[in-house]
Amino acid sequence: MEKSNSSRGLIVTTNAASEHMTCQTQGSVKLEVYDWLEDMPKTLQSYDVVEIQFKNTRKGFYRNSNNLQLVKGDIVAVEASPGHDIGVVTLTGWLVEKQMKRVGIDPNSTELKKVYRKAKSTDIDKWVEAMSLEHETMIKSRKIAEDLKLNMKIGDVEYQGDKTKAIFYYIADERVDFRELIKVLADEFKIRIEMRQIGARQEAGRIGGIGSCGRELCCSSWISNFASVSTNSAKIQEISLNPQKLAGQCGKLKCCLNYELDSYIDARKDFPDLTEPLETLEASYYHFKTDIFRRLMWFGSQPGSSVNLTEVSVDRVKQVVELNKKGIKPDKLVEIGEQNEVQKKNMSFTDGLEDNSLTRFDQQNAGKAKSRNRKKRRPNSRGGDKRNE
Repeated sequence: MEKSNSSRGLIVTTNAASEHMTCQTQGSVKLEVYDWLEDMPKTLQSYDVVEIQFKNTRKGFYRNSNNLQLVKGDIVAVEASPGHDIGVVTLTGWLVEKQMKRVGIDPNSTELKKVYRKAKSTDIDKWVEAMSLEHETMIKSRKIAEDLKLNMKIGDVEYQGDKTKAIFYYIADERVDFRELIKVLADEFKIRIEMRQIGARQEAGRIGGIGSCGRELCCSSWISNFASVSTNSAKIQEISLNPQKLAGQCGKLKCCLNYELDSYIDARKDFPDLTEPLETLEASYYHFKTDIFRRLMWFGSQPGSSVNLTEVSVDRVKQVVELNKKGIKPDKLVEIGEQNEVQKKNMSFTDGLEDNSLTRFDQQNAGKAKSRNRKKRRPNSRGGDKRNE
């Protein structure tokens, strides 16, 4: 017998003949933990705490006080408040202790909830039935919140395995008084209500989608901890401050703005601070843009203008800055020898488009069409050309 629920990302398979239950997790790669101690003898890995995964990114650590023989993928019934919940074992053995320390949980001083038993077929039937109610409950709860004129959005609902409690995940820009909402929801669905606020990034990670890069969203594929992103990251990388291009599907700044930030910071360590223009006997030059990894900077004689820009190496800029600090103005911004070095760098750096015209493909197709037309022509008896039908 096979029962599935795509919104939860789980496929539950029950074999009634052998009473063996396994669970395969799909779409939750970012929560996977590689057990590099798996090949060690289990007798040496005796540890009474296991890691359990529930819906979305919710995980917990539970004490196996009954000494059950649990392996990764087992469906278990665990202690909840109130009643019990159903989850999937994702990690066992010594590595669980390391995971607890990583998230800041002391296994010795923290009181952990217990694992009751391996889930029975009746437990799984009730669990699947609870999952089937989640989408309908979310739609109704959104309508109730709208009728109460609450400035919030309910993004997801997660039922507890025994159908006695549900967690409502919501998004709000400001503090919301949802005491009346809890009363209405409890009367409507006859369950215990828990409200849990989440951010826009977490909601985007649950919904999923394709980013501007053409790949699956990082927040839905592998990111589990969100780091703060600021516009300063874009400034350091010389990225145009266009809100439409910098924002992701969640409406916040893209997480990928932080990926290469450290490399740019290291490359810019010795770059001069250009708060003032560079002074020469010719004119005053204002900084326009920078190619960080090629160590080239562009300057113009008019602030904010891209007309008549001059390429200057970072080393030359540092020299001019030092001279200006001493009150000395060089004759020119770029010396003849320096200019030749910059030109050599530009000649060595090419992307392959300068060697060929962008219309070369159109010209090739036109030439192929003419050759096909010539092949179709054949001479007739009068010396003229006749086309093949």
